[in-house]
Amino acid sequence: MSKFLSRVAYASGTFGHDFFYAMIGTYFMIFVTSNLFNTDDTHYNEYMIGLVTTVILVIRVAELFIDPFIGNTIDKTKTRWGKFKPWVLSGAVIAAVTLAILFTDIGGLAATSPVTYLIVFAILYIIMDIFYSAKDVAIWSMIPALSFDSREREITATYARIGSVFGGQLVTIIVIPIVLAFSHNANGGAGDATGWFAFAAIGGLIATAGAVILGIGTKEHASALRENKTETSFKEVFSVLMKNDQLLWIAFAYLIFGLGQNLINNFNLYYFIYVLGDSTQFSFLGVINVVIGLMAVALFPTLTKKFSRRKLFFISITIMLIAIVVYYMAGQNVYMTLLGAGLFALPQPLIFLVVLMTITDSVEYGQLKLGHRDEALVLCVRPLIDKLGGAITSAIVGFTAVWVGMSGKATAASITPENLLNFQLIMFAAPFILIVIAGFIYRAKVSLTEEKHAEIVRELERTWGKDNK
Repeated sequence: MSKFLSRVAYASGTFGHDFFYAMIGTYFMIFVTSNLFNTDDTHYNEYMIGLVTTVILVIRVAELFIDPFIGNTIDKTKTRWGKFKPWVLSGAVIAAVTLAILFTDIGGLAATSPVTYLIVFAILYIIMDIFYSAKDVAIWSMIPALSFDSREREITATYARIGSVFGGQLVTIIVIPIVLAFSHNANGGAGDATGWFAFAAIGGLIATAGAVILGIGTKEHASALRENKTETSFKEVFSVLMKNDQLLWIAFAYLIFGLGQNLINNFNLYYFIYVLGDSTQFSFLGVINVVIGLMAVALFPTLTKKFSRRKLFFISITIMLIAIVVYYMAGQNVYMTLLGAGLFALPQPLIFLVVLMTITDSVEYGQLKLGHRDEALVLCVRPLIDKLGGAITSAIVGFTAVWVGMSGKATAASITPENLLNFQLIMFAAPFILIVIAGFIYRAKVSLTEEKHAEIVRELERTWGKDNK
């Protein structure tokens, strides 16, 4: 099997995976608010939406403590198809089926028995979330299993990220056409329950098809370096993570960086609505981000070869800081706003890939330092950090929107100068400081370069199997 076909197969898996993620992260709540609870009793609708939102929040927070154990379980998996493919495939199928059911009123229970609905909903959501998380950890943990060479890992990750960008953005293009095509009632453009179920079913099939292609088209690299004499027990899970200092420092830097990045990303639409006063311009930013995102990802291998990951990280940080200043100075100028927001988005895929590659290489770093190899356990840290950062920034955004009057029937004209200043402090000043701090942490504490990783692999090839656990 050629490397090219393997990369394409892997990218097909990440394509379907991010398509599915967008269904969970963005469009499920739109279904809940626009179709699931739309009775004439506004109080009941808001009450049930609040309960569903609370259930989802509690499950997601609890999941932060579950992911490392999911990674540990995957590391212990031994099948003729490898340790990752069974989880990718089973996770895709089970998550797709349960999500499709969640995109319904569960046999009318939402209306006839709200308490029963909430219980069944919580059970189904937990099942969906656990198997989605298992697939998420498994699919990104495959990178160190496909190759030990840092360069090949960068190319494979680039293909994967291109696939995920396409998958995540395709949803925004096809969601409404699919929903309206299958709906019996257009419902003012929001569609009906039949249309949303069709969207969920089609999206699940796309995600499952991507997982199947990945399963057929990729092959884990068989090597004595991937073998352990003993397994990491559940009680050792957090000990393994805490002793891998390079993993912890890159994770900490990424968390601080992610808070700054997500604050601006999550506030973008607020800026267009309540500062520019023209939300229709927001679609242009979407187009810009797709184009520059794919361009940046495609250039990643070339840029790392020319600059090294470390230099690329600091170049990207610098560009983002400049972009924040431009964005802040834009005021109500549409072109400067698009320039600032677009420039801020440009390096984001590059930072993601630098972090992903560093975490991937920390598998061998931890293997040499601790005498034990834990691929999925180490790689589960990246999605865990994304979830934690997302939960924190969502809370900040919600609080800020209420604090500065950007909610309800507010308009750009109703935002006072004082509230606008408070909004700018949270949207621009806080992220600027956070990103600078992340840069200092990375510079001072992250030392795992491509050259260092190559030395580690050579040492493992010389000693592994002789003195590992």
